[in-house]
Amino acid sequence: MRRQLARLIAGQMFLHACMAGTRMAVPLLALKQGYSALAVGVLLSCFALTSVFVSLPAGRWADRRGLHRPVAFSVGLACAGAALAALWPVFAVLCLAALATGGATGIAVIALQRHVGKMAHGPQQLKEAFSWLSIGPAVSNFVGPVAAGLLIDHAGQAPADEWGFRAAFILMAILPLVTWGWIRHAPELPRTLPPEGSGSRRTMDLLREPLMRRLLAVNWLLASCWDVHTFMVPVLGHEKNLSASEVGGILGAFAIAAACIRLFLPWFSRFVQEHQVVSSAMVATALIFSVYPFMPGALGMGLCSVLLGLVLGTVQPMIMSTLHQITPPHRHGEALGLRLMAINASSVLMPALFGAAGALAGVAPVFWVVGLAVGLGARPAWRLRPPEGH
Repeated sequence: MRRQLARLIAGQMFLHACMAGTRMAVPLLALKQGYSALAVGVLLSCFALTSVFVSLPAGRWADRRGLHRPVAFSVGLACAGAALAALWPVFAVLCLAALATGGATGIAVIALQRHVGKMAHGPQQLKEAFSWLSIGPAVSNFVGPVAAGLLIDHAGQAPADEWGFRAAFILMAILPLVTWGWIRHAPELPRTLPPEGSGSRRTMDLLREPLMRRLLAVNWLLASCWDVHTFMVPVLGHEKNLSASEVGGILGAFAIAAACIRLFLPWFSRFVQEHQVVSSAMVATALIFSVYPFMPGALGMGLCSVLLGLVLGTVQPMIMSTLHQITPPHRHGEALGLRLMAINASSVLMPALFGAAGALAGVAPVFWVVGLAVGLGARPAWRLRPPEGH
């Protein structure tokens, strides 16, 4: 299992790095071209828009077909999206690139998470497996933005000129090909058939479960924290006249901190329950968001970014472990698709809302409002406990 898990982690990392690097580069390019924070918010919303519509079908597709076909399709889609941005770096094409790379990552992630959940046996192995799997996106959130930022600043004739951005998008288009090299040899797992007499499958059946509704609400609040950090750091950095490399470094510091804490999660998870980790992370996030806007420069913002990465890096494996414990095995892909659809529906609207709020009231109120909301969500997170025997 460990060898196969390592292969899946490596594959996920390169595809996710394509999306993460593109997501860092396109707002900087749009801001350089003179677009407003609101327009940048709309652009970033495109990274989540595709997943709103394809997550549920992708989850059901993964339940039927397994791992290889969804991942192969995702690799082709991500390559095409980043290549388009390199060829025609204008706003409309940047939106298409965001739709393609964001949707590709969502489809692949559902298939990978479903596959890993079926490889694991029991709650403890679930926590450990998802802790290891979550290292891939955390590392790629460092590799993608930092690599893109370095190319933007140094690959052109002048820092942050058009050719620097083109070079960054070319690299992003190459990375998904490495993903397919890692994953195409991973063995498929037997399909889990529904119990006899279980009747038709409707998504509303999953939503009728109180624990599923609570999990989706908590996950949405925490996803909003990732969204506000990803969106507001480039805007805040632009206001403070930070370079693309500094902005990429701040986002990269968040990612590497999340990756580091996840290295310890397989051991740490033996001593804590999922609901304890999630509720504590929500309280800590609220405190960090309350001071983030006061940081004067790259060093202070980097420190907050590291602390936030350490806190939020603990959350996703616990959420995924809980989801697999409260969902029927033959519907894991569908439940994963429902979760991704819910948080991406929010991600479509929230960056535009963040952009509008930032344009009207400034950056600080956005951090404070989101921090207050996630702090209040700690109480329902404490009640997110799977029934005994699951």
